[in-house]
Amino acid sequence: METTHSLAGHLLVAMPNMVDPNFEHSVTYICEHSAQGALGITINRPLDMELGDVLEQLSLHSAASEMLSQPVLRGGPVHSERGFVLHETDHNWEGTTDVGHSIFVTTSRDILTDLAEGNGPKRLLMALGYAGWGAGQLEEEIRQNAWLTVPASRELVFATPVEQRWRAAAQSIGIEPSSLMLNPGSA
Repeated sequence: METTHSLAGHLLVAMPNMVDPNFEHSVTYICEHSAQGALGITINRPLDMELGDVLEQLSLHSAASEMLSQPVLRGGPVHSERGFVLHETDHNWEGTTDVGHSIFVTTSRDILTDLAEGNGPKRLLMALGYAGWGAGQLEEEIRQNAWLTVPASRELVFATPVEQRWRAAAQSIGIEPSSLMLNPGSA
């Protein structure tokens, strides 16, 4: 039986030949990966919505104005009504998972309540939906050269502007995206 090397805590960078409109030029942070499949949050697809809009929809009024204009991201095509918060701060929020390298994902509303009250994480990304892969599916896509795998860093995830994340992620492992072949051949 083949052992799956976990990519949790890594980024998937879509290769230039990715034609799926859900993932073209995307960067996806892998939160879970095992022999049963994988779950990730795309971190470079802003929606026409800001964090303040989400808090307002939940009747959570906030004075943390610097966070309110942060874009909400389209985390992936699966369960687009479900919210995910990637953040740095470890805390006892109900639905928090330590992905690694001081990056956490929380799926419970209590993090948003704390954020509105000024007690939330200082750096975070809010996403709606996620990307999911069944058993062996992600491994096969990687074998087919659909993705580059890149170690995630907090700076790349939280500090790099959304529109620069695809290029910055590839460059973090020494690859210039414009140099990648669009239609690789075989020898």
